[in-house]
Amino acid sequence: MPDEPTDIQPPPITEEVIDYKDKYLRLLADVENMRKRMQKEKQESLRFGIENILSEILGPLDNFENALKFADQMSGEVRNWALGFQMILGQLKDILTQNGVAPFVSVGERFDALKHEAVEMCETDAAPEGTILQEFVKGYSCKDRIIRPARVKVAKKINLIKEGENHDNSKEEK
Repeated sequence: MPDEPTDIQPPPITEEVIDYKDKYLRLLADVENMRKRMQKEKQESLRFGIENILSEILGPLDNFENALKFADQMSGEVRNWALGFQMILGQLKDILTQNGVAPFVSVGERFDALKHEAVEMCETDAAPEGTILQEFVKGYSCKDRIIRPARVKVAKKINLIKEGENHDNSKEEK
């Protein structure tokens, strides 16, 4: 073999090659971003699905708790049944806790439309306006989201002007 030069020169880099390389790198970045976005959306979808199911369990759970409040007033046999139901209720609450669902305290707190649903207003001087006086239905949150707002009675300032009375002096002068 004759002595041939071993220095093989690559083709010169042209604008077209640079353009294709740039497009290729952008496409790779787009695909990676799309993969991450889809993974995040899948996790969010799963999280919302779980929260939705857990929030639907809360209604029957409340009824269960309310029914068991009166168990001590029943006969001995019914109290024995109630003890078993209280164990089941405890297990259900444990499942909620393990999934990050917890009730939040409302009585004595300031009304927050994101956490509370006002079902009744009460005129009173006993508490500042906007203070929650009573909780009818517990509110629950799951980590940083409210999955069910608490239904509450809220304090309102006493309105000293009675209905039908007109205290507009300009009309009286006419």
